[in-house]
Amino acid sequence: MDVRSLRDLVATRSDEYLAELETLVNIDSGSFSPLGVNLVADRCEQRFHDFGWDVARHRHTPGSGEPQLGDLVIGRRQGSGGPRILLVGHTDTVFDDGTAAERPFRIEGSRARGPGVSDMKAGLLTGFFAMHALKDAGLESFDHVTYVCNPDEEIGSPFSGPTIRELALAHDVGFVLEGARANGDIVSARKATTDYDLTVYGRAAHAGVEPEKGRSAIAAAAALVEALQALNGRWPGVTVNVGTIDGGTRRNVVSERCTLQVDLRSPTVADLEAAQVEIEHLCAFPPQPDISIEVVRDAGHRPMEKTLAIAALVDRAVALAAELGFELRDAATGGMSDANTIAAAGTPVIDGLGPVGGDDHAPAEWLDLDSVVPRTALLAGLIGLP
Repeated sequence: MDVRSLRDLVATRSDEYLAELETLVNIDSGSFSPLGVNLVADRCEQRFHDFGWDVARHRHTPGSGEPQLGDLVIGRRQGSGGPRILLVGHTDTVFDDGTAAERPFRIEGSRARGPGVSDMKAGLLTGFFAMHALKDAGLESFDHVTYVCNPDEEIGSPFSGPTIRELALAHDVGFVLEGARANGDIVSARKATTDYDLTVYGRAAHAGVEPEKGRSAIAAAAALVEALQALNGRWPGVTVNVGTIDGGTRRNVVSERCTLQVDLRSPTVADLEAAQVEIEHLCAFPPQPDISIEVVRDAGHRPMEKTLAIAALVDRAVALAAELGFELRDAATGGMSDANTIAAAGTPVIDGLGPVGGDDHAPAEWLDLDSVVPRTALLAGLIGLP
């Protein structure tokens, strides 16, 4: 058995794949639409059962003031021996309820379109159909495969992330099934992310009668924005973006409060930490008198750096792709995924192993249907061929 034979087995299920893809795309499953996410979860759970997997389903219990999220579904299939493999795909999208009715699944030439078709309902199915091909081939050269169907990836995996990290620690390798880049690249590195909520406090006063008694939080925030934006380029690949700013109450009141939402990204841990120190230093010592800045920093996501172990996985994927007749390259990207969580646990991982697609999160989102069979075979080969 070689990867070309696996490709032939994948091809025999092409009609089944396409029919299931249409069903999934036509389900609204935005991260904050738990009913829709759970309809997708139902189909994942049923497919696990139909093909002999052990299945666990975990319901999200929101804390006070938190939204209800969909269920986390995890399948496990035992093999005959070999590496412990973790697959991760997500069942949620970024789209609001009603989007699937407005622009349902459709095929235009060699492309499929619809909300979530590339990000990542096609990739979600790729994990199942790669395993179907291995089962059809009688290949079980792995200790076990654990497949996580994540309901909240598009909002940073607050519910599923701790489970994914715990599982990563117990596995030898991870494969994340986000779609390949529009040019076909897989992903071998992702930036770290840190979100900041910065609240600038000044002193209110009448802007016309006694403005000298005031301390403008907006003016101080504007100076802070300039200082933050100036950090871009200080470290290779590090970006700082002030995404929102909100402050003041009336035009005739010196503003007492202003808030900034800031996005920090870095390809390495060292530069991430250096940038964090600088941002927090700027906030600790504002240049204007009688101004204070409150800093709230989330835990963020650690980077997925291209280690030697990840490079070896890339080399294997490139070799299998060559056997399948296409050229494969890897790339670094600034966006995060569950691969960041797996890499942070010390488990080698590659991402972008779904079919080729593009225009994610947008009305023009597309999937290259010609890439489905070879990319599914590639994944099957990575999992099941020695």
